[in-house]
Amino acid sequence: MTYEQTLDYLYAKLPMYQRVGAIAFKKDLGNIIKLCEALGNPQRNLKMIHVAGTNGKGSTSHILSAVYQANGYKVGLYTSPHLVDFRERIKVNGELCTQQFVINFTESIAEHIEQIQPSFFEITVAMAFSYFAQQEVDIAIIETGLGGRLDSTNIITPLASIITSIGYDHKDMLGDTLELIAAEKAGIIKEYVPVIVGHIEASPLAIIQTKATEVQAPLYHYKKTDAYCDLQGKHQRWNIGCAIQCEALLQDSFPTSTEKTLEGLASVCSLTQFEGRWQIVNQNPLVICDVAHNEEGLHLIAEQLIALQKGLHLILGFVQDKDLEAIIPLLPKALSISLVKPNVIRGMETDLAAQKFNAAGVEVSSYTTIQEAIHRVYESIKANETSDDSVIFIGGSNFVVADFLLVQKTASTPWK
Repeated sequence: MTYEQTLDYLYAKLPMYQRVGAIAFKKDLGNIIKLCEALGNPQRNLKMIHVAGTNGKGSTSHILSAVYQANGYKVGLYTSPHLVDFRERIKVNGELCTQQFVINFTESIAEHIEQIQPSFFEITVAMAFSYFAQQEVDIAIIETGLGGRLDSTNIITPLASIITSIGYDHKDMLGDTLELIAAEKAGIIKEYVPVIVGHIEASPLAIIQTKATEVQAPLYHYKKTDAYCDLQGKHQRWNIGCAIQCEALLQDSFPTSTEKTLEGLASVCSLTQFEGRWQIVNQNPLVICDVAHNEEGLHLIAEQLIALQKGLHLILGFVQDKDLEAIIPLLPKALSISLVKPNVIRGMETDLAAQKFNAAGVEVSSYTTIQEAIHRVYESIKANETSDDSVIFIGGSNFVVADFLLVQKTASTPWK
């Protein structure tokens, strides 16, 4: 098979949460255990850090990778979902895994796919473990996909666990209270393994503390730091703090220097090829995209947008399970709001999203593609505003940002 044929096979053969939603979510770890056993349990030969959280887990994972890369270690990084290229999920020192590895791995486990019937996510987790073992990485940073307790990554015994935040997301699968969600995230805590927590409210934090006490896992809070990081946004200080605390705890196993760590923090995006977090793609007008897609994340993004004090234009899209009644009041006031449908099966139709905005007394426009929305908004700015006083924000879903970045890289945009 070619690389494209391999991806087509994986997408068509396996249930994928990002595309089809909750029906792809497995309620136990049986499949991933069987799959990794068939591969010789490559995860058992890896030294790992496990990262969970409603928001910030992707940023924290990339920060950790950058810190250890800058200190001279060979670092594996597993995250999800990808934005443009499937191989974004599996990196070593910021480099995507090779297309040939994806082909070879998929062909080598075809028989196991037929027998075990794993999900798309279970395949990618096993693929990452195998790649990191093959590459003989010094340390691997493993981000959970959804939740923690039943997440396919939760068959590992890491050197440290991190829970970055607790907020409302995936309530149909993780629970409809912060305490229930915290219990699911706390499922990654292992016996005697230190756990670091980020900025978490008292009630869900108590759930995490109880779990840590039960398994005698030392609990640490994120370190407050003023160190510069190229990841922008006030909320990143919590993610940086989680990474720095973890780094401090693992000094005996992975010694680092302050100088190199500061270099890593200043170059997270370039060292790890990290995209989609308060990513500025144009200056005049200011164009920003961010994958924040739940109540907590969008609230933080709204604060940042308000602080810019510029004429704001929002281009947004959502997936079907998002609670827009809760999200709409969190959005900052904007000169225009344009709706697009994310290019996935789970994408919410723009007419349904528009109904919910209109019911909240918010006027919106709908467009067939994100490229059309961008051009219309840009033309409006040119006709009615000063471009250096305007900002276009693109978000609401990982998939809207993915659609935008694909356009940005492969097609025409008004600022090119």
